[in-house]
Amino acid sequence: MSTVGVYDIEGKRVGEVALPPSLDRKPHTAVLHEALLWQLAGRRRGTHSTLTRGLVNRTTKKLYRQKGTGRARHGSRGAPLFRGGGITFGPHPRSYAYRLSKQVRRLALRSALAAKAADGRFAVLNGLDLKQPKTRVLAGLIRELGRGEGGGARTGRGTVLLIIAAPEPVVARSAANLPHLRVLPVTALNVHDILACDRVLVTQDALARIAEAFAP
Repeated sequence: MSTVGVYDIEGKRVGEVALPPSLDRKPHTAVLHEALLWQLAGRRRGTHSTLTRGLVNRTTKKLYRQKGTGRARHGSRGAPLFRGGGITFGPHPRSYAYRLSKQVRRLALRSALAAKAADGRFAVLNGLDLKQPKTRVLAGLIRELGRGEGGGARTGRGTVLLIIAAPEPVVARSAANLPHLRVLPVTALNVHDILACDRVLVTQDALARIAEAFAP
């Protein structure tokens, strides 16, 4: 059974905790790839649009008489054949979103967290009790974790994902001015944000909720 370090609000290591069985396993890379593509597809705006021959602003006057010129028959400058004419089979506004089964999404989310734990980029925070917004506290915490070996830092400047049990406006405001810190509640976890960060820092309450959600 694998263990990860537990840190206090000052970034000091105070102990260890065992990983939940659902996170202490080999990540499923194929499912991770599939879920990541699904999430990125859903984020696409799909607002691209091209003009067909009926939409371009060109004259509709016939170019020349139908017969007797020896040239091909044409009726409008807006035809796709001409420069500045319409586009044939061009892209138009649409949604790129598609359905992905709940089982695949759950497995991908579990695999993303397991990958960070297996890579040594997963740590637990024993408490985060902020009465009022304090950017300095979170900045100091991230700085100290970057110096320690247990925080999973390969570089002290890596992006950190802080996972909390439930939305907390005080914590969100404290992290608002920290460009390398992202705060997410357990209910908003997603594969893209987990894989995009350099380290994952989860509170004990959030870890308990994650273990409960992924329990067999």
